[in-house]
Amino acid sequence: MPQKETLTYKRVLLKISGSPFGSDKKSIDFHNVGKIAQIIKNVHFKTGVEIAVVIGAGNIFRGREIEGTKVDHVVADQIGMLGTIVNALALQEELERLGDITRVLSSIDIPPLCEQFIRRRALRHMEKGRVVILAGGTGNPYFTTDSAAALRAIELKCDILLKASDVDSIYDRDPDKYPDAKKLERVDYQTALEEGYKIMDNTSFALCQSRKMPIIVFNFNKPENLEKIIRGEKIGTFVSDDSSA
Repeated sequence: MPQKETLTYKRVLLKISGSPFGSDKKSIDFHNVGKIAQIIKNVHFKTGVEIAVVIGAGNIFRGREIEGTKVDHVVADQIGMLGTIVNALALQEELERLGDITRVLSSIDIPPLCEQFIRRRALRHMEKGRVVILAGGTGNPYFTTDSAAALRAIELKCDILLKASDVDSIYDRDPDKYPDAKKLERVDYQTALEEGYKIMDNTSFALCQSRKMPIIVFNFNKPENLEKIIRGEKIGTFVSDDSSA
């Protein structure tokens, strides 16, 4: 692999929602998972970046789907956390089929399927050049996988949290509703919190703000974007403690 000294970001946390893992006909569409794996594998092999991935479970189940029902919210969140493990195993399968080396670490202990998340273990795997796939969210109800991504990025001392999206940046208003919505190249944490930008939840922004973990929101549907960001190109919206930096 190339020397990581040439990269702007040498260790990254990539957050991917579960939705791209499925399709209209399948909860898990391995064709779609394969495309995601190809992007990660290409960047990993070409740059040598240390990479950890946190995956959502929107293609399988979201805890908020039970709002208005009698289902216990804790149980619903636990189902969602198990869904992230399903997606993590699917991504591992596709990455290793492409020749990459991976480890799935879960906050929920399931020894026959994956390793338990231990911070030092995750760090060693990344240092050895393995893609670390982090499943099970935080392991606790009432926290989203965005919050898990923020937490893990801080714990693993990543240089940046990369929020993969289906839009090219954060906008000041919903671009689907307002044609004149303005694309934001830089946003500070406090503005993101006060404006309630829906690209990540407030807990995630607040946690990143507290530890000064920068975030880039970018369009993952353009395969070249991930490598461009790691090499320092300005892609998407940069969220930090200073919007004018």
